[in-house]
Amino acid sequence: MTSFQSTLADEGGVADELAANQREISIAEFFEKNKHMLGFDSGARGLVTAVKEAVDNALDATEEAGILPDIYVEVEEAGGYYRLIVEDNGPGITKEQIPKVFGKLLYGSRFHAREQSRGQQGIGISAAVLYSQLTSGKPAKITSRTQGNDEAQYFELIIDTDTNEPEIRREETTSWDRPHGTRIELEMEANMRARGQLHDYIKHTAVVNPHARVELHEPADSFKAERATDQLPAETEEIRPHPHGVELGTVIKMLGATDSHSLSGFLQEEFTRVGKKTAEKVLDAFRDEHFGREMAWRPPDEDEIEAAVRESTANKGPEATDAFATGIAAAVSARDRLAHHQLEAIGDEVATEIAEEHGTFGTTVRENAVGAAWEAITAEREADCYELVDGATSSRKNEATIEALAQRIAAKFGEDPRDRITRKGLREYVDRAAEMTQERDDVSVGETARENIASELWSVMLTVPDDLPAVREVADDRDAASELVEAMRTTDIIAPPTNCLAPITAELVEAGLRKEFDADFYAAATRDAEVHGGDPFIVEAGIAYGGEIPSEGSIEVMRFANRVPLVYQRGACATTDVVKSIGWRNYGLDQPGDSGLPNGPAVVMIHVASTNVPFTSESKDAIANVPAIEDEIELAIREAARQLKSHLNEQRSIAQRRKKQDVLATILPEMAEKVAEVTGREPPNIDAALARIMNNVQVSRVAENGSVRLSVENHSSRSEELDVTEIVSTEPTDLSEETTVVEMDGEWFVKWSPTIPGGETAILEYAVDEEASFDLDVSGVETAKLTIDQEQ
Repeated sequence: MTSFQSTLADEGGVADELAANQREISIAEFFEKNKHMLGFDSGARGLVTAVKEAVDNALDATEEAGILPDIYVEVEEAGGYYRLIVEDNGPGITKEQIPKVFGKLLYGSRFHAREQSRGQQGIGISAAVLYSQLTSGKPAKITSRTQGNDEAQYFELIIDTDTNEPEIRREETTSWDRPHGTRIELEMEANMRARGQLHDYIKHTAVVNPHARVELHEPADSFKAERATDQLPAETEEIRPHPHGVELGTVIKMLGATDSHSLSGFLQEEFTRVGKKTAEKVLDAFRDEHFGREMAWRPPDEDEIEAAVRESTANKGPEATDAFATGIAAAVSARDRLAHHQLEAIGDEVATEIAEEHGTFGTTVRENAVGAAWEAITAEREADCYELVDGATSSRKNEATIEALAQRIAAKFGEDPRDRITRKGLREYVDRAAEMTQERDDVSVGETARENIASELWSVMLTVPDDLPAVREVADDRDAASELVEAMRTTDIIAPPTNCLAPITAELVEAGLRKEFDADFYAAATRDAEVHGGDPFIVEAGIAYGGEIPSEGSIEVMRFANRVPLVYQRGACATTDVVKSIGWRNYGLDQPGDSGLPNGPAVVMIHVASTNVPFTSESKDAIANVPAIEDEIELAIREAARQLKSHLNEQRSIAQRRKKQDVLATILPEMAEKVAEVTGREPPNIDAALARIMNNVQVSRVAENGSVRLSVENHSSRSEELDVTEIVSTEPTDLSEETTVVEMDGEWFVKWSPTIPGGETAILEYAVDEEASFDLDVSGVETAKLTIDQEQ
């Protein structure tokens, strides 16, 4: 049968014709036809994506310059198109850089830097320019003024998709009222059907960037978020990759590019958290992978070693031979276990020690002596293996089975003159012995027993001191490079430094939530740094609950990566998957079916900060399902959720307390009246009785003849820290040193902050004009646990 390829051979010009049609395409031309990959797949989403890219650039620029961001976003209709304007107060962009920043894809300063930033690839804002010119045919208009310059630079440009180079349509200097900053104006085919997502993006940006002032104006609405803090994010520093998680191909590339000649130097120079001691640990693990370990056996009696060495030593006098044999035998017998390389070292050491008195012992003599001694040491391999196998297996294994396993494993060790083997090879020894035992003796040796035996044997084997291959050799040997990567992954190494990251911090996560959500409760958590793929990352979570947050339907989940809101592809994001997987009933939220998003008046926010966030696509809308990151997301959410659970439990307890207190407040007055009628006395103080019954903190005031006495009685069993403030209409006197007084608008605020142990009372006193009026405020204890009894 004639193949298709053979028919092409008959037509000599076909291959040439096909080759002639092949050509390189530019990245701009690729994204021109695949703009959906960057988030520009529709007019509605394209507008939101363009806003996102411009605002992200503005935030990065201002923060890098140490400037608190002021960002203005405007969307307006423009004759069938929409005009997007984004301004910032950043440091501005130099005249030479403006065309490249906005008119060239994959042009940026952060791609190779291992530090946290919103953008890295240099695609975002130039992609927005490309989308604008594709849909409207109009150039981008950029104005930028750098600090200290009297005038601004103005450009109109498009991207030449054939060459991925900026094409400048207009260039001039101009005046601008901002002292410094950048403005971009784009016209594009768009619509406002994604108004909700646009507002969400701006609002969420304000939450996760509490140091920024962000203002949005669009045809139907406007929004302004003020700053919640003047604290800029911590400055980040570029770091080297961490050994944990670096991929094989990356390590091979690094090996080929390094200036280091030794593997120790390579590890210390090219990776973070690797000093001399850590490098030694990694290289010992590499030796185990590359060379294997040597089995260390228990030595026989000293006499046996001495006899073996004496017999193997030729052409030496009796005294020299005796000194050599006894020296080696004594050194060997002093060891509990001994590997071949240790025996060689002993032979060299003894030969050197006696050389001055008995002459030189050459290489051949030493080798013969070591060989004879090793033969004596390994004569009882089976007995040694029996001891190790017996210790690693359960008592259910009978002696015959243990003997069979030990015999077969010992025989395999004897195949190598140094009894050297890798961990993988050792496991193969054990598996072979187990399978033969099962086949011949009909005794099953399970997976757990096999692993235990291999681990027990490996634990007494020793790392060899062989010289390591040079860096270039490892770079050219894929297997050796793979062994080095495995050694790095299995060595305990300190987590990478976090100065390359700028987490929001739990305090500011809560501040951001407080700024944008009117809730009853807030909680936040920031996890310690972890590593994925050699890149450090930190996960933060926050929860706002109750208040004005809608209680109908599912909770709101806000997702962020490097302080950037993720408003699309919620269902494809690892963050959403983790939120759904948590059992929220345990934390006080309703979760129908015990899975999926819970219901209730709550907002959950998750922020992943990393030097390299693993997104699912170039549009950077969703975080990939990486187990290490998912684990940290879950732990961060649970940490904040535990605080919510405590709050809800306390609220339920307070509600029950109020209910009980309301019942007592209804019953006690009636009882007091009856008691007064029967006894003929004045009715008792109901507030005091209620405070004692409910274990409340009772604060009472008595004012008489210009003397004011506040009594704070703690009827509970625990210590309470209170802030007691008395607002007085005339100036107070006779105050204690612990009292603070502030005068404001003709009133005096007298404040105490006592700590009162359970069951005790604090007395607070001062003097005042008899005509004064008072108002008492107490904080630091729940209202339901407080009883205030004021007397003018």
